[in-house]
Amino acid sequence: MQVDHFGFKNDKHFNQRYLIADQHWKKEGGSILFYTGNEGDIIWFCNNTGFMWDVAEELKAMLVFAEHRYYGQSLPFGANSFKDSRHMNFLTSEQALADFAELIKHLKKTIPAAKNQPFIAVGGSYGGMLAAWFRMKYPHMVVGALAASAPIWQFEDMVPCGVFMEIVTADFRRSSPNCSKSIRKSWDAIHRLTRNSTGLNLVSEALHLCTSLKNSQDVQHLKDWIAETWVNLAMVDYPYESNFLQPLPAWPIKVVCQHFKNPNVSDTELLQNIFSALNVYYNYSGQAKCLNMSETSTSSLGSMGWSYQACTEIVMPFCTNGIDDMFEPHAWDLKDFSNDCYRQWGVKPRPTWITTMYGGKNISSHSNIIFSNGDLDPWSGGGVTKNITDTLVAINIAEGAHHLDLRANNAFDPMSVLLARSMEVRHMKKWIRDFYASLTKKH
Repeated sequence: MQVDHFGFKNDKHFNQRYLIADQHWKKEGGSILFYTGNEGDIIWFCNNTGFMWDVAEELKAMLVFAEHRYYGQSLPFGANSFKDSRHMNFLTSEQALADFAELIKHLKKTIPAAKNQPFIAVGGSYGGMLAAWFRMKYPHMVVGALAASAPIWQFEDMVPCGVFMEIVTADFRRSSPNCSKSIRKSWDAIHRLTRNSTGLNLVSEALHLCTSLKNSQDVQHLKDWIAETWVNLAMVDYPYESNFLQPLPAWPIKVVCQHFKNPNVSDTELLQNIFSALNVYYNYSGQAKCLNMSETSTSSLGSMGWSYQACTEIVMPFCTNGIDDMFEPHAWDLKDFSNDCYRQWGVKPRPTWITTMYGGKNISSHSNIIFSNGDLDPWSGGGVTKNITDTLVAINIAEGAHHLDLRANNAFDPMSVLLARSMEVRHMKKWIRDFYASLTKKH
């Protein structure tokens, strides 16, 4: 794959990984489901996208999973890919979409029967954004896209910056009002308990932290880590045991909230409850000796690359006020954010570019995109949850967390996700039918 699709000076190439499964593929009347890889190892995404495997036979489909540049093993400069902003410069959504287009061209050339078959883009989360954007920018490459849990409007001021954390809070409140109340109270409790070195040790021991807290900076890090844990739980609040970000029980928020039944307890008791709750997320397997603050999710996600993307074009404003949500108040400050990015990567973000590039809310000229969102998923706040046209359709999943519909069929799946999947397949079949009908017309 070319390192730079948009300039002519750099003619370097790199190896891009993709996976293919063709056991259900039919050369006559078949289709190709093309997973637009996102910020992580493609094998991990492949193993967590059971939906594609479940529908392959029905759609006579070949499955292709394309790895996103700078993630997994698709590193443009090998071990030097993250060395500095000069090497990182080719990590953009535009370059990634161009990779996908080149890969589809390559597949059509090397697999003759694929030449006259419809490709459908499928992705979840950032990959869902890529699937939608791919259909918008390369409509001649794919006949449609399934964009699951794709927050394409989580930019600039298209949605309020507080909506994400409000949904997280609503998920915990849903389990029990005292749950979100307890978490809201916990921040001050931690603050009060960590005023001196005795307190810092007490909290470190009570939470079984792998590294002890030494100063107020560490305490802030602790709070951020706990907050991120609650966010991740909201994302993976699945109806069955799962191992997406961490090994977890079914409906994990319900299990966490068992430890927050009474908000009116002493600070030390609340601390104990926080430890029990964190254990659900970090120690469900019972293997952990201590809790590690530098770890919130699986190592299969590429945090280096994502941090750079968030600092350049994927600039998503988040804020909290501590009233409509259960977190400490934190305003969105672009200047602060920009300075942090410059310190870390030597680059400044361009917060309006994504809207310029992909149209923001003004996308009605496009067609054949399904936007699916789960009501429990905090990312649904930045997603498309109402139909825009007859062919830009929204599917909402009442009991769904983050792209539940892309996961494999499960006996514990709620009715809402079974319905969503069957609607998605119905749309895809129509796209495939239309493709073959227009092919016959041409000939």
